[in-house]
Amino acid sequence: MPNKILQVTSLTKSYSGIKALDNVQLTLQKGTVHALMGENGAGKSTFMKILIGLVDADSGNIIFEGNELKARGVNDMQRKGISMIHQEILIIPELTVAQNIFLGREKEITGSKTGWLNEDLITAKAKELLKQLGLDILPTARMKYLSVAQMQMVEIAKAISNDAKIIIMDEPTSAISDKEVATLFRIIRDLKAKGVAIIYISHKMDEIFRISDTITVLRDGKYIGTKSASELDDNSLIKMMVGREIENMFPETGSEKGRQILSVKNLTKRGRFTDINFDVYAGEILGIAGLMGAGRTEIARAIYGLDKLDGGEIYIDGEKVTIKSADDAVKKGIGYVSEDRKGLGLIPQMSVLQNMTLASLSNHRRGIFINTKSENTVAQEMIDILKVKSSGVNQKVTHLSGGNQQKVVIGKVLLSSPKVIILDEPTRGVDVGAKFEIYKLIQDLAGKGIAVIMISSELPEILGMSNRIMVLSKGKQTAMLSKSEATQELIMKYAVE
Repeated sequence: MPNKILQVTSLTKSYSGIKALDNVQLTLQKGTVHALMGENGAGKSTFMKILIGLVDADSGNIIFEGNELKARGVNDMQRKGISMIHQEILIIPELTVAQNIFLGREKEITGSKTGWLNEDLITAKAKELLKQLGLDILPTARMKYLSVAQMQMVEIAKAISNDAKIIIMDEPTSAISDKEVATLFRIIRDLKAKGVAIIYISHKMDEIFRISDTITVLRDGKYIGTKSASELDDNSLIKMMVGREIENMFPETGSEKGRQILSVKNLTKRGRFTDINFDVYAGEILGIAGLMGAGRTEIARAIYGLDKLDGGEIYIDGEKVTIKSADDAVKKGIGYVSEDRKGLGLIPQMSVLQNMTLASLSNHRRGIFINTKSENTVAQEMIDILKVKSSGVNQKVTHLSGGNQQKVVIGKVLLSSPKVIILDEPTRGVDVGAKFEIYKLIQDLAGKGIAVIMISSELPEILGMSNRIMVLSKGKQTAMLSKSEATQELIMKYAVE
């Protein structure tokens, strides 16, 4: 195989006696996109950490460009030509875009042999790189002022700036819009044409079939198989990943529409959204669709009291309410699962129990003390109900898979007994098996009479789960569609108005 750039055989890694990888293999060709698929916990992250030098394998061989690869850390791997775009964006907010792109390589980039750096040259090189990639981002802008999507594109530029021979992309589209996805895929095609090999990790099935040439599947740390993307379809790939067929990805909606729970009238926040009007009923799932920047998350945050409204009214059970904080929202019966589960939904170093009961600690007070027995009981009950895979209530959430972390966030909200729950991108970064479980959970919540608002960038998810769909465009409400009339084409038509 003259185009083979990487050959991995019998790779094994254990933590505390538990095998995270068990005789895993991978063959990577130059100028191809090789998708690495598997549920959360399948071993993908451990595999990639070994390839980029973050951790050492216990056994196995990695042959890179014909030579055995012995990792000596991330910087050494980058010098050899292996870079990674991480799912969790790694930036220094106070530095500029240019400084972030070339961080740690300033002397190499500028040729400086003194302690002084040529910032103008660093900025000029960054400007040239961004232009080549077709990215409309100022190299002098501080990272903290960029949107999450722009930060992700800067991370992509940073990886490419290393003149990498292999680029690992871990969920690169999780925080970017369709327009930016198109830009990324164009960049990937250009990289392929130059002989760069891409290892692409994503839970978005449509992306995998659009961009990948070859697909390797891991399950429970074991190698399941490698096939050409053209040999597979959604069902066969899901079966490889989860070990079983999932015939209907979206559970049937069986709940009856009940009384009106939430009503908003003329909600307005200057520069974000204007004159938003909708109602949500007990047992109903209202989907909110729209392109990035349409105002979906901003509306959710305002209803929950995280952002101040400039106008409009909110009614719960027909009574006008004033919500100035998240605490007000919880007391009024509103729960909110943020799209940023790690930033706003979880405290990573705290346990499953501590995270789950955080919003409802007042229910377990005994004077000035916490009734730990009561707290443990409700947390364990919620773990059982949500089927959270953990070693117990005291396990730190940072050690859980993405899907199980999301269940913990949902569990925290449910323990506050909400009448209405707002779910913002509830399956972002979650594997296909966990997605199905979360979909079933959402339908169960509606079945119990909770009014559900679900915001999602994935149109199949919106169409499959919603009773009605509200479409937003540039901060304005452009349509309210019934389940029977909604299609992807119709939603997109209203989303670009």
